[in-house]
Amino acid sequence: MVYPGKSTKSYDTPKHPWQAARMASEVELVKKYGLRNKRELWKSHSVLRRFRADARRLLAESAEADLTGHAKTEADQILAKLIRYSILKSDSSIDDILGLQTEAILERRLQTQVHRLGLARTARQARQFITHGHISIDGKRVTVPGMMVTKEQEMTIDYYGKSPISKEAHPERPAQIASSLVEE
Repeated sequence: MVYPGKSTKSYDTPKHPWQAARMASEVELVKKYGLRNKRELWKSHSVLRRFRADARRLLAESAEADLTGHAKTEADQILAKLIRYSILKSDSSIDDILGLQTEAILERRLQTQVHRLGLARTARQARQFITHGHISIDGKRVTVPGMMVTKEQEMTIDYYGKSPISKEAHPERPAQIASSLVEE
């Protein structure tokens, strides 16, 4: 048992420390998503690993008999969570969880969503805007780049109202966003 005041690791490191192919793919993902270090990648991989382990366990239980009672409720809750975060489509089943990749989790991070929405030029700039308090969700300032964003929250991502970047003429603001606001 862990001491309650002590934080524990929320990720698992790779089993083998030196595998050239794995390390190369990790570097590509770190660059693509603007992650600070590989630990952030390992965290998202561990989140996915837990979902997949639960799905395998539930599929094994359903192989013995149909999902009933607690197992059916748990399967529905897992699917509802993944659908709420738009990781899976609404008509997905437990089998679809096994086909997920780490990129599906990384795509739902706030940092990636800010970049995809065009509020920042690069993923690194999106991270900087978030940590400096220039981004808000539903009007509330958010400073955690790794926050998982739901479908509903995605629609409300914008610049924080009191941020200097919220002004159209700010030089760090991406051109297409500034021009679209001027046209409105």
